[in-house]
Amino acid sequence: MAGYGWISFTTDYGTFDGFVAACHGSIARVTPEVRVIDVTHHVPPADVIRGAAVLAQTAPFLPPSVHLAVVDPGVGTARRGVVLVTPNGLFVGPDNGLLIWAAEALGGITAAFELNNKDWMLGDVSRTFHGRDVFAPAAARLASGAEPAEAGPAVDPASLVRLPDPVTSVGDGWIEAEVLTVDRFGNVQLAAGGSMLTGLGSDLTVNGTVRARRGATFADVNAGELLVYTDSADQVAIAVNNGRAVVVLSVVPGDIVRIAERR
Repeated sequence: MAGYGWISFTTDYGTFDGFVAACHGSIARVTPEVRVIDVTHHVPPADVIRGAAVLAQTAPFLPPSVHLAVVDPGVGTARRGVVLVTPNGLFVGPDNGLLIWAAEALGGITAAFELNNKDWMLGDVSRTFHGRDVFAPAAARLASGAEPAEAGPAVDPASLVRLPDPVTSVGDGWIEAEVLTVDRFGNVQLAAGGSMLTGLGSDLTVNGTVRARRGATFADVNAGELLVYTDSADQVAIAVNNGRAVVVLSVVPGDIVRIAERR
């Protein structure tokens, strides 16, 4: 295997402590020549769904990489570490659903392996920091050309943990969808693909009470008004021009939002 020149790195570690630096160090000790793209380290703590969404929406725009992702509330338990193989890159992380959406975005899982090769791990493995001691060194070995099968025994992809399918539905003049993520600008991204807006008019309501307009850019509505649009990830999203839609709608990830034509 030729290996990869890049490792992408996604976590909920934050950047106030040394956790990310320690993982970078684990990578550099194995393969100092590899380059690391930090996707984000500000996934909300233990928010596997948010991490999965960010990774899935980012990975297709990165160079062929080993994608290292650690949002791992089950660290130290019986949950597996895994290596997933896709036609366009490898994934390393916990078997808790975090990696699946991104793997599917890169062509689907063609093989999977449990990560339990002790020779790939960093010394005495901490029960609470597998990012440093298990996943980062494994990603580095894979980037340097190690075969995924060396990570450990093969795993039936059907046995991998998967996140629940987000709720979406569509009717005559309306759609309903689960809030998938909220970005730092307060824009509310729904689990619905952008095509679900097809057929809806431009004069809308959100959750039956808040008036909104359908548009393509933030400037399509006046300052303070609500916009329903298709975002850069081709998802239905809601924004406020010069404001925060999450505040106006008072929603959190997992809530159901209804967008309907105003009658």
